[in-house]
Amino acid sequence: MRIAITARGSHPSSEVDECFGRAYWFLIFETKNGDYIAVDNSEIRNSQENAGVKAADLLEDKKVDVLLTGETGPKAFRSLLEKGIKVCHGASGAVEDALNAWLRGEMTEAEHANSPGSPYCLVVQSKTTQVDAPKVLLDLLKT
Repeated sequence: MRIAITARGSHPSSEVDECFGRAYWFLIFETKNGDYIAVDNSEIRNSQENAGVKAADLLEDKKVDVLLTGETGPKAFRSLLEKGIKVCHGASGAVEDALNAWLRGEMTEAEHANSPGSPYCLVVQSKTTQVDAPKVLLDLLKT
C-alpha cells in the first residue's frame, strides 16, 4: 500500500503541510518495505488554478492508495475519490508521526472536504442557502 503525506520538506521528520494541492512536498511511503520517495510539488503549487485536481492526478500517477493531509477543498476531494484514493484529514506534526498514527488506526477516512478550497474554485453560492462549516456541501459538485 502506498501512503502519501503532504509535507513542508523532503524528509520524514519534516512537518506535515496542512494544504493538499499547494503542499510543498508529497512524501510517499510504501508500507511493504518502509521505503519512501519525496516528490517536489513546486510546479503544481505555483500553478494558477486547479492545484488540487492536478495534485490528485500526480498521486494517481504515483499509484497512491491513501492521502494523509490537513485539509482538502471540494474539487480536490472529489477528484481523489474518483481516482480511488482514500483521504484522511487532520494530519499534523511531523510526517513520520502522522504515518505512525495512521498505521496505528488513529486516523479515519474523510467523508467530505474540510475546506472551501481556493476562492477561484468556489461554486456560486446562489445554488445553496447554507454551508455547514467545516463540512462542505458536496451536493453542489454533483450537479
